[in-house]
Amino acid sequence: MAAEHQDAPKVDDRPFIDATSQARSRYGRFNLAIVGETGVGKSSLVNAVFGRDYAAVGKGLPVTSGVNYYHDESLGIWDFEGFEVGSAVSPAQSLRQHLETVSRRPADEQIAVVWYCVLSQADRLTRFDIDRIRELDARGLPVILVLTKVHWTRNTVTGRYSAPKDTSDFVDWLEHPVDEHGTPIHLPIRRVILTASHDEHGKGTGHGLGELVEATLELSPRTEQDAFRIAQRLNLPWKREMARPIIATGAAAAAAAAAVPIPVADAAALAPIQMTMMGRIAAIYDLEMTTMLSTSALAQLGAQVTGQALARSFIKLVPVAGSVINAAVASAITAAAGEGWLRLCEQVHTGKVDPARVADAVGQFRPSVVAVVTKMAVRRVSKR
Repeated sequence: MAAEHQDAPKVDDRPFIDATSQARSRYGRFNLAIVGETGVGKSSLVNAVFGRDYAAVGKGLPVTSGVNYYHDESLGIWDFEGFEVGSAVSPAQSLRQHLETVSRRPADEQIAVVWYCVLSQADRLTRFDIDRIRELDARGLPVILVLTKVHWTRNTVTGRYSAPKDTSDFVDWLEHPVDEHGTPIHLPIRRVILTASHDEHGKGTGHGLGELVEATLELSPRTEQDAFRIAQRLNLPWKREMARPIIATGAAAAAAAAAVPIPVADAAALAPIQMTMMGRIAAIYDLEMTTMLSTSALAQLGAQVTGQALARSFIKLVPVAGSVINAAVASAITAAAGEGWLRLCEQVHTGKVDPARVADAVGQFRPSVVAVVTKMAVRRVSKR
């Protein structure tokens, strides 16, 4: 393996870096507003869905008393603190002022969806809560009412989980809200989601989070949905759906580059195409490889999974392929490399591979000859 790496030419990491940067710019940042009293579990909820504590997402921006903005490249969190009893202004007025402040921020900081968090043990919303929800709705912001810290119980026979009766009664009230006299009241919430950030032992992935993620995507503006798919950490199939067209594009570009067969010795010409593909996929999995790896390590990684190294391995193990790379071989190698890179990104993304060990782990995800041959067979069938 070492000799093979020494023979392979150095791969320029610039296409990878540029592709990642361009993809991040294209997808943008998803901005979520979270409203709720201290102790309601906002930080735990964000950590469970996005894989980071929002207070540690990035630099906190203390916009004004009662609201803060935390962000990194893919995620922004507007944290609206609970209403302070005894304040000179009403809850709705206070929130209105905060929302005015947000509206003056840059476009990439504007709110897409609101999670209004309330402890599930409450039996109904306060007048303060109702006024603030109405104010959010008046601003055109979709509000998801998130009941937090639900004490789920598991049926030992069916295996299904259920919420306590008082929580279910609360949900019934939220769906058909009335005042103390039984008169219906206007409560403009889009969805009610019951959640627990952890299981009853304080571990695991909790409950209701998948439903919360799906509701958030559904209510997000269409232009913000890809940014949300990237920022969230729970739904891997969404990321695969975004990555696979990138692999197909890379394979098509490689096929075009080899429309006139190229010698194996010149296979490094495919590396920029494959590094661009890899950079775009890394952005989808919200991985900043340039901070995980040194420049030399990133270039070495590229040499292992792109261009000449792959071509030599394939030609060596499948002699009938000949000594040149045609469109079919170039496309198949690129597609197989893309699938291997996707799997590696997923492993890093889910914490199964230490980011500091990416360069060491990449060998496990290099495309096999079987994978390349399979891609070639699929390509032939699709042309019929």
